[in-house]
Amino acid sequence: MRNALHPLRSGLTTLLAASLLYSVSAAADCLLPAPPSHIPDGHFANEQEMQTAMRTFKQYNEDVDEYAKCLNFEQRRNRISYDDAETHRTAALDTLTSVLERFNAQVRIYKSRHT
Repeated sequence: MRNALHPLRSGLTTLLAASLLYSVSAAADCLLPAPPSHIPDGHFANEQEMQTAMRTFKQYNEDVDEYAKCLNFEQRRNRISYDDAETHRTAALDTLTSVLERFNAQVRIYKSRHT
């Protein structure tokens, strides 16, 4: 009985993997930018660290904007559906918002130390 189910399980696994690859490849021409890996601690950071982080976050914001434009372009070319483009765009913007909120909280802490 165990051997009889093995081909079925293998087929289902292959189908699942193929559908996941299709979903990922749908936006393959648009590369989701990675968020900055470091947010300086406003309690201890110096001015140079905060300015460097600000430049990094501005670049990340521009990269996410380019990603959203790429998704729009791919959707207009019918390479991805409107729903897929919207899902990817929303996820990218949610991550951007979350990371920027955390950075802005550290900026406020930093500024409170210097006023």
